Amino acid sequence: MINKILISHLILFMALISFNLSGQVTKIMGIVTDAETKEPIPFANVYFYGTTIGVTSDFEGHFSIETKVPSDSLLASYIGYKTQSIRILKNRFQEVKFELSSVNLDLPEFVIVAGENPAEIILRKIIANKENNRSKEFEAYQYEVYNKIQVDANNLSERFQNRRILKPFSFIFEYMDTSTVNGKTYLPIFISESLSDFYFRKSPRSEKEVIKAAKVSGIENQSILQFLGDMFQRYDFYDNYITIFQKNFVSPIAGFGINTYRYYLVDSTFIGNKWCYEIMFKPRRKQELTFTGHFWVHDTSFAIKSFEMRVADDANINFIDDLVLSQQFDLIDGKYWMVIKDQGIGDFNIVDDTKRTLGFFGTKTTSYKDFIFNAPKENKFYSMPTNVVVDEKAYKKDDAFWDQNRHDSLSKDELAIYHMVDTLKNLPAFKTWIDIFETVITGYYRLEKFEIGPYASLISFNPIEGARFRIGGRTTSKFNEHLRLEGYVAYGTLDNEFKYGLGFLYLPNKNPRRAFGGKYKHDIEQLGSSQNAFREDFFFAALFRRNPANKLSMTNEYNLYYEHEWFNGFANQINLIHKEVIPVGEAKIELYSPEGDVVQEDNVTTAEIRLDTRLAINEKFIIGDFQRASIGTRYPIITVQYGYGIPGMLGGEYEYHRLELGVRQWFNVFNLGWSKYMIETGKIWGKLPYPFLELHPGNETFFFDEYAFNLMNYGEFVSDAYISVFYTHHFDGLFLNRIPLFRKLKWREVGYVRGAIGTLSQANMDFNKLPPNTHLMEKPYYEAGIGIENIFKVIRIDGIWRLSHLDNENAQPFGLFVSLYFTF
Repeated sequence: MINKILISHLILFMALISFNLSGQVTKIMGIVTDAETKEPIPFANVYFYGTTIGVTSDFEGHFSIETKVPSDSLLASYIGYKTQSIRILKNRFQEVKFELSSVNLDLPEFVIVAGENPAEIILRKIIANKENNRSKEFEAYQYEVYNKIQVDANNLSERFQNRRILKPFSFIFEYMDTSTVNGKTYLPIFISESLSDFYFRKSPRSEKEVIKAAKVSGIENQSILQFLGDMFQRYDFYDNYITIFQKNFVSPIAGFGINTYRYYLVDSTFIGNKWCYEIMFKPRRKQELTFTGHFWVHDTSFAIKSFEMRVADDANINFIDDLVLSQQFDLIDGKYWMVIKDQGIGDFNIVDDTKRTLGFFGTKTTSYKDFIFNAPKENKFYSMPTNVVVDEKAYKKDDAFWDQNRHDSLSKDELAIYHMVDTLKNLPAFKTWIDIFETVITGYYRLEKFEIGPYASLISFNPIEGARFRIGGRTTSKFNEHLRLEGYVAYGTLDNEFKYGLGFLYLPNKNPRRAFGGKYKHDIEQLGSSQNAFREDFFFAALFRRNPANKLSMTNEYNLYYEHEWFNGFANQINLIHKEVIPVGEAKIELYSPEGDVVQEDNVTTAEIRLDTRLAINEKFIIGDFQRASIGTRYPIITVQYGYGIPGMLGGEYEYHRLELGVRQWFNVFNLGWSKYMIETGKIWGKLPYPFLELHPGNETFFFDEYAFNLMNYGEFVSDAYISVFYTHHFDGLFLNRIPLFRKLKWREVGYVRGAIGTLSQANMDFNKLPPNTHLMEKPYYEAGIGIENIFKVIRIDGIWRLSHLDNENAQPFGLFVSLYFTF
């Protein structure tokens, strides 16, 4: 769950609260065309008179340029045309249009001989020298990193600015500016700076970052700082694929780049004291994950000196109107080519290619200096429990420190952002907007130290309880920043019974995470649902069901636990669990006595101590006040659970051992989309009533559940030894992009298969009289489906076929499922 700090910044760019960044920079956008034909002129040179500041027009003749030190005139030149000069105004945004007139040149006779594209010759040499130019032969290195992140709201129409709800903030529209990325107006709404030291060790491989100073507009929570350094969202231009937002874009210097891009040698000049070639590139085909842009390459080492590229404008990617990436490299100590500056600018918008819908720019600028090679730290330093360490005084650096240590100075208006955002946070109207938006996102309504919710469970329906009414809430960090208390009470009009739950969470440390917690509930539960299933009292789950919710059970459950994260990516949790299951409605729990008689149990109880282990190398989290959300890792996530049932403790009736292992991972498949797999296996030793055995997760709603068998009914299969496999592949439009109509819709294909096989020991078969609708799985169960996702960017529809056990009662051979799926 993201905290209020993060939500307030989302509100910032939704409510357009900001001030000016411009005033010190001259910004120019324009186009170079032929004066007679009006056709664009690609590769034209555009530069300020009397300076070395200039750019090259792109394939459509467009260019943009920003500088703090312009001259009074901007020139455009191209061979065969007269050079044209246009007077410009300093320290403001302007658009210009060059119309170049051709000149008559008396050229001597020459013969054109067929040969290889010189740009492709250079490309082959770049590829051949990749390892020399990217390799880090040293055993260790370190450097200082300065990172600046800025968020700007854009597409601010006059009509939007005049909305009544924005009247309290109308003064901020005096500070609007225009971007040279795509000509959109914008308002800066957030800025952050960080200064850190980054450390790398080759063997054993280790990366550490120490954030020694940080300054964030409007944020008081240090947990956000882990995302402000150098280790978040990095990429390597030399890789064959550049992974951005979990998608593989083909690098312009990939080993097979010549099959994906067209290359053009357009210029050569000295950059510093190094003679370099400029090569421009563009995709060969439409709607692939590619770039368009240019790079400069050193003529001797064939190392990349700099590049600037933007995502192809027809790439099948959501919510991104534009994305521009650039890096500059330099030769350090005469041996190592290192990145010295890195910038990314993204234009994010819900609606594609529009200047009418509110969106925002995100800009990340990073610079590197003070490189030190082959001077590793002591082993103790690399064994710190987290990869990103925030100095306890990071927030306490004064203005004098920043003035002295910034790699690049801020403009007057950039410096003003900190003060203005803090001021706007205290406006009553702004606070109201935060409260409304936070309620929608979190499902809870905040009342300073306490929040009420979740609102989606205030009322629901099922055949056991009839109409169910629930009220509950939890404390916030304003009550106690380390302790959260929560509880609820519910009442059913049909069974006339109150249900309730209580819980607490104590966090002595958030990173690495240390947590004590406990919960108690007396409530109904759907046995045999997945960990990803909707709550039983979720309003919409009650409306969209394949079968009536008549398989519920009453449970009394205590759970006390302690979670200990040893280091980033490795954690243990020890649990003490007491659970009583009470059949309700027409449900029964029937067991065989030692004499073979059937005994109907009013309840069954277990007491279990369980150790959970989780390994997820380099996993990253968004850390909230009390909870954190994983944003993934490219390595497999491995989980191990071992539980022991203790007879006689807390009323536990059974002795058993339970072992479960799981592994899951997502990975890109070249540029053919991405895949995900999950493998789970488990074994139970001992006799248990069937509610405590492995009830394979089913799904009786019309919502697709990735962690369940979607055409399996709840409680349909039971095992005490099993293995299940899930595999899905998201093609990201690989086939539909080739069909003109679907290419415009940007729909994407997805396919999946899931299967399981399990056995039930003779001891448990002799102990349990299974319900009529519960079966064994000695014959594998499997299902497969195909789907279309990215419908209106958020809707996914799956058609799923059940491929085995079709003779079981209420078996459904085919079903359609819907889900909301947000992805770039």
